[in-house]
Amino acid sequence: MTESGGVSAAAGDHALAAELAATAGRILLGVREEIGFADSRVLKDTGDLRAHEYLMAALAERCPGDAILSEEGRASVAGKGATTPTANTSDEVRLQADRVWIIDPLDGTREFSEEGRQDWAVHVALWEKDRLTAGAVALPAQGKTLVTGPAGASVVNVTEAESLRVSEPAEGRLRIAVSRTRPPAFVQRLAEVLDAKVELVPIGSAGAKISAVLLGEVDAYVHAGGQYEWDSAAPVAVALAAGAHASRIDGSEAVYNQKDPRMPDILVCHPVSASTLLTGIRDVSDALPE
Repeated sequence: MTESGGVSAAAGDHALAAELAATAGRILLGVREEIGFADSRVLKDTGDLRAHEYLMAALAERCPGDAILSEEGRASVAGKGATTPTANTSDEVRLQADRVWIIDPLDGTREFSEEGRQDWAVHVALWEKDRLTAGAVALPAQGKTLVTGPAGASVVNVTEAESLRVSEPAEGRLRIAVSRTRPPAFVQRLAEVLDAKVELVPIGSAGAKISAVLLGEVDAYVHAGGQYEWDSAAPVAVALAAGAHASRIDGSEAVYNQKDPRMPDILVCHPVSASTLLTGIRDVSDALPE
């Protein structure tokens, strides 16, 4: 989806996405309090499972006819722990459904398991027929939830909600969010060819990176090297509602609810930067991951 995509849904769907993401976020904060940080694997697995089970149960109760695609509902996750997570809607049913919730119960498990880190998120997105129509990204440790709405996007904290619009970057400067543990080589090459002063800013989860773009903390997020639909669906829904450009790194539309949920790459930025970044990406395409 490009910046022309737009977001529309029933007001109740926007509110439900926000409610579910925020509540799952509070559950995850409680898991951190309960378990502590001594055993990161136990903390990650418990957080993933509890947030997933809450979201699956809430959606089954509130939207019983809708399909669900969750990172933790995959068959490959079933043997990860002692408890088998509630499974996703079957692909056969999901691909025929008019409404599909695409969720990531805990985006950024590494950051979640590290004391003091705030760059992790909860993603809840609604896809209807051919596009994303509602979404919410909770940043529980930051006390914020970024949400779509009938009139655009907003950022909600404990006491208030404010309209959310992506900020235009300062002239001659681009701050690009990158992985804090493994910045892709092609983004470093991209920084060298762009006609701007580029700063690479390490941030944890994909949702935290895209949220940082929308909050004006960075100017762009460029990723290639492998993700899945649940990594970007909710952040992209909010980005579009906030007036951002969101697309694949070749400029094509980011399409969701596919049989294969892999989403290899994504670009989110202010529309004024899109042409510059897409041209630069083409110029360093030889460095893109296979």
